[in-house]
Amino acid sequence: MSDAARPGPIRGRRLLLVSTNYAPELTGIGPYATQLAEHWAASGARVRALTGMPHYPSWRLEESYRGVWRTVEIRGGVGVHRRRHYVPPRQTALKRAAFEASILATGLIAPPSGRPDVVISQMPSLAGGVIGARLARHHRVPYLPVVQDLMGAAAAQSGIRGGGRAAAIAAAAERYALRGAALVGVIHESFVPGVRALGVDPGRIRLVPNWTHVQGPTADRAATRARLGWPDGVPVILHSGNMGLKQGLEVLVEAARLAPGVRVVLMGDGNQRDALRARAEGLANVEFPEPAGADEFTDVLAAADVLAVTQRASVLDMSVPSKLTSYFTSGRPVIASVADEGGTADEVRRSGAGVLVAPEDPAALLAAVQKLAADPAAADALGAEGPRYVARHLSREAGLARFDDLLAEVLRDGQDSGRR
Repeated sequence: MSDAARPGPIRGRRLLLVSTNYAPELTGIGPYATQLAEHWAASGARVRALTGMPHYPSWRLEESYRGVWRTVEIRGGVGVHRRRHYVPPRQTALKRAAFEASILATGLIAPPSGRPDVVISQMPSLAGGVIGARLARHHRVPYLPVVQDLMGAAAAQSGIRGGGRAAAIAAAAERYALRGAALVGVIHESFVPGVRALGVDPGRIRLVPNWTHVQGPTADRAATRARLGWPDGVPVILHSGNMGLKQGLEVLVEAARLAPGVRVVLMGDGNQRDALRARAEGLANVEFPEPAGADEFTDVLAAADVLAVTQRASVLDMSVPSKLTSYFTSGRPVIASVADEGGTADEVRRSGAGVLVAPEDPAALLAAVQKLAADPAAADALGAEGPRYVARHLSREAGLARFDDLLAEVLRDGQDSGRR
């Protein structure tokens, strides 16, 4: 049965989704917000999205949106309301605060008109969470935030300059956004203690993991390697996605310095890209390609020997990288240079598709790469667990169904409250 033909409590409802990130952004939270909104629209809901201008992960405003202050687009049946905001090219606590403040101001001054039945927000953005809470209270409708990142913990753990003071402010904003919510979704169970610490009743927390939003690889692996200039016999370790402070990508540059026979590919963008390029100056075995397009993204991932996810040692419970779902889909083994007690390590262990090494330890990371390169059969077997894990737990259908159930519970509880 198609989404449009499926009966249920969502059909005919007016939904407002608040998310700083949205299509055409291809990485991070944007694809999840977009697919969720378009799925609900296809299910018969009237969906509007309040979002910002495309800027992630480059932290540069997309060319076609420069000079635009307000715009409304129709994408996939969703009315997408964009508002202009400040985009800091480099991250400091002060610049991040200005970014959030600009989103908050434009979102509250000029929200979409009309009264929704529910307000949903994606919360890697403090401003998005506060906007969602304020609009829901203004219209006296249920509010459903989904915690993709804990920004208070992020400020404390990521190493951003001025992060200590920013962490306290961010935690206060998160507390405001979450405490009055009808229900709170979290994408990983490691976020639950942090959400509880912000004053949320554990009985109102629901687990709604992200899903894989990309298709599996289809191109010939050898042909893709040849096109990319990756010779046979040279182990390729690839990192894809945002290049920010919390990723601690210096560990990959230093691993490349230790082993000229290993090629390190840092594919993506972010506010640390220039600093990493400077650090890698003179290293012929480090490359910085532009992000792959959606039509070839997983083919490029699958052409690598190993896929890397890295985090600073201090990063524990503030995020689970969205790149993992794409990594698992590609069928290549993952090396996770992350804290053993964090949510990212939990997810890699659960998948069976990767190995863990100590964070910020180039020698340990390199040893793991070389061990997998020396045993291609074992590497292939490890990587093959990723698609199996996706099929069992991270399919798009399963992920969207979990959100349908969460939204239906909020709507049902709202009706019950209205009758009492």
